[in-house]
Amino acid sequence: MIDVGAIRARAEEVRARISAAGADPAAVTLVAVTKGFPPALAVAAAEAGLLDLGENYAQELVPKVDAVASSGAAPRWHFLGNLQRNKVRSLAPHVSLWQSVDRAALGAEIARRAPGAAVLVQVNLSGEPQKGGCSHDEVEPLVAALTDLGLDVRGLMGVAPAGTAEDARPGFRWLRREVDRLALTVCSMGMSSDLEVAVQEGATMVRIGTGLFGARS
Repeated sequence: MIDVGAIRARAEEVRARISAAGADPAAVTLVAVTKGFPPALAVAAAEAGLLDLGENYAQELVPKVDAVASSGAAPRWHFLGNLQRNKVRSLAPHVSLWQSVDRAALGAEIARRAPGAAVLVQVNLSGEPQKGGCSHDEVEPLVAALTDLGLDVRGLMGVAPAGTAEDARPGFRWLRREVDRLALTVCSMGMSSDLEVAVQEGATMVRIGTGLFGARS
């Protein structure tokens, strides 16, 4: 049995961390990341009042959408992971914000299946080849291309490099500057281990999994 009260308490702990880092928790969207957890966990998260849910795997999202919907909750689903174009069709009815758009071809498929969809451009902050995201110099052209496709480009998303939380600071600072320079509004950065640094550098959205739900099995 999943303890909804425990999830609610951990969510308050995360919001307290956001406040201690210098931001108003009401101004920072908390995306609860359910990847690797069963659909029942997503249901419990929604019951705990977490109504922005993030998923990294296409094959996991649809069963979780169905499970949460059957409980009567209506969360906003965020797609966070690397995405192949052939998965877009099955996800399009369910995703409120596509956070991992890193190339124009993917944007074109989203625009075809979900015209006007809200998207973030994912930037590879570290240059690590195993991580998704476009390069720094591709950001502005990609924002323009996605806008030309009729998509609602709301901001940028980035994942910190491997290392300590402090190692993430330069990349997070760069990402926030780019959000401002491009007159966007959403800066999605920061996870359980580097939340404070992300908030200090201006995150408007954080993506939290283990900090809410514990370690994945």
